[in-house]
Amino acid sequence: MSRVRVLVGTRKGAFVLTSDGKRQDWDVSGPHFGGWEIYHVKGSPVDPDRIYASQTSDWFGQVVQRSDDGGQTWEPAGNEFVYDGAPGTHQSIDGTPHPWEFTRVWHLEPSLTEADTVYAGVEDAALFRSVDGGQTWQEVAGLRGHGTGPQWQPGAGGLCLHTILLDPVDAGRMFVAISAAGTFRTGDTGKTWQPVNRGLNSEFLPDPTAEIGHCVHRIAMHPSRPDVLFMQKHWDVMRSDNAGDSWHEVSGDLPSDFGYVIDVHAHEPDTIYVIPIKSDSEHYPPEGKLRVYRSRTGGNEWEPLTNGLPQRDCYVNVLRDAMAVDALEPCGVYFGTTGGQVYASADAGDHWAPIVSNLPKVLSVEVQTLP
Repeated sequence: MSRVRVLVGTRKGAFVLTSDGKRQDWDVSGPHFGGWEIYHVKGSPVDPDRIYASQTSDWFGQVVQRSDDGGQTWEPAGNEFVYDGAPGTHQSIDGTPHPWEFTRVWHLEPSLTEADTVYAGVEDAALFRSVDGGQTWQEVAGLRGHGTGPQWQPGAGGLCLHTILLDPVDAGRMFVAISAAGTFRTGDTGKTWQPVNRGLNSEFLPDPTAEIGHCVHRIAMHPSRPDVLFMQKHWDVMRSDNAGDSWHEVSGDLPSDFGYVIDVHAHEPDTIYVIPIKSDSEHYPPEGKLRVYRSRTGGNEWEPLTNGLPQRDCYVNVLRDAMAVDALEPCGVYFGTTGGQVYASADAGDHWAPIVSNLPKVLSVEVQTLP
């Protein structure tokens, strides 16, 4: 029977949760790196024992940790991030030039085909690649250098590259999302890039339909349909059917179209999940009711999933990297909250239960489906 490993990054350490295919009883390992901020933890789809973690602190800086035994033991992989050429400047929020600064790794994305290749999205927004298991890192310089980089501005959480999607069909194509710049695509493994934001509308911009400047919170795809992308934006849930060349809104009957997470069912490419948040100033569920919303039609028509979730006096948030799905049948769905709960559904969202509570603030949730 297959097993599931849930990797949780929190404000004060990482946790590894494991269960069998029934997903009813869970073993909890951690905290690993207790007291450290672990922004993201993700396992390799090639080597089930390989896991990377982004460990950071204001005092010691950024370290990428690596485990080669499924999270039982860890060792520092590397913390030397080499920029290609001079870092230069970008546009600060008041419009003045501001030097690029390396602050932290927001997201780690292991290769779909090579065990020792892994990408890192960092703040200030840049993309790095390692081909030696995280020991050394080199900037994928075409992204910042493609032309619009100096105009990027930080969102409320910083100028962060927080999403990396690797195309499972076309090895040269990937997508990244940056807050607050937008979504970008490459077709040649990062040598050249283009913004893919047509159809996005952001009222806070001087030109709401500008090429760049949109605060994208998260993008997702199903591996069987890499041309179909879903986006949770700073207001608006969006869909693209042409690899980002154009977008259209699919918020439909959601109670709020503000949120951070979006994900796709493992076996149903038109089934997507979001967790609405009341507003950009009130980061908690509408009416204090924690509800996951599911669309089985690729957007527009949404149903609330509430069984097992608190439906009163709940004021937690769910951050952009804190939802994931497993590959079992039926599909499992997982998310973590700023209140320290990790919820799981073993039946595609129909029923929910906390698999662990009282953790530190959850920053990320990822899942590995194991043999």
